[in-house]
Amino acid sequence: MSRFVDLDAIRNACANLPAGSDSAATAVRNRQAILTKPPGSLGRLEELAAWLARWQSRPLPRLDRVETLVFAGNHGVTQQGVSPYPATVTAQMVGNFSSGGAAINQIARVAGAVLRVIPMELENPTQDFTQDLAMSEAEFLHAVSIGHEAVTPGGDLLCLGEMGIGNTTAAAAIAAALFGGGGSRWAGRGTGIDDAGLARKRSVVDMGLDRHADLLDDPLLIALAFGGRELAAILGATLAARQHGIPVLLDGFVCTAAAAPLVRLRPDALDHTMLAHLSAEAGHHALAEALRLRPLLDFGMRLGEASAATLVVPLLRAAVACHNGMATFAEAAVDDRD
Repeated sequence: MSRFVDLDAIRNACANLPAGSDSAATAVRNRQAILTKPPGSLGRLEELAAWLARWQSRPLPRLDRVETLVFAGNHGVTQQGVSPYPATVTAQMVGNFSSGGAAINQIARVAGAVLRVIPMELENPTQDFTQDLAMSEAEFLHAVSIGHEAVTPGGDLLCLGEMGIGNTTAAAAIAAALFGGGGSRWAGRGTGIDDAGLARKRSVVDMGLDRHADLLDDPLLIALAFGGRELAAILGATLAARQHGIPVLLDGFVCTAAAAPLVRLRPDALDHTMLAHLSAEAGHHALAEALRLRPLLDFGMRLGEASAATLVVPLLRAAVACHNGMATFAEAAVDDRD
């Protein structure tokens, strides 16, 4: 049975999101003011410590239990020629994850993150959204529920990502439906399509927008009309993390688009998230601006797999180590400012 029995159950969950801890964030700022450094000199590391404390609801944040979830799904829209890779690559890459041969396996090991990969009915692609809804309401709710239930309560940090041939097309369509503009604004080269393929991809997004024009006022209908199972699962996991008091690192363009419908339901729905990086995918900068998310890295990455989200974990570990481990001026017998 689905965790969410209808779309209103998701809406109700968004209406009742817990807030972060103001007192924990204030405690971080107060401690930062007396550590042996000029005020603000650690830049965003200080901001990250306060963010973790707020959403973990503890004045001394920790990163003992870090998890990376990668959801994988297949998309019917690939039959429109929007990717240079066949849909069979999704399952093949899931096998590569399982055997430890992908980039995310190496990054998770370095970051000290537990990696879990969750395939989402790879043998059963979504419908081609130029012809029909990508998912029925029941399929969408089931996928959201899988993502929701995948989050381990009690975690300290969650990194989210995806794998799915064709999912940059789905993400571009979701972004266009949520924030306006057509395929030319949001669709990029994804896994490396040529100019003709890019033009076709942009046209496919526009075809989908035209077909589902009567659904564009409802963010959840947008998600089920254009998205994929892995995108729906990311939405569910993002929601569950907020309910469990777990801060979240969002990966790239697809992951950001997957979570974006929550903001249309509630403007502060992504306050517990940070955007790990600015993807090289064309629409990600515009999407980050639309959601008012400031990327932490800009490394020209566009791999997906939660690779950039997990790459940020060592930066957060440094932020926590500095905040928790540095001496105060009084402890170090160092003169503070007059």
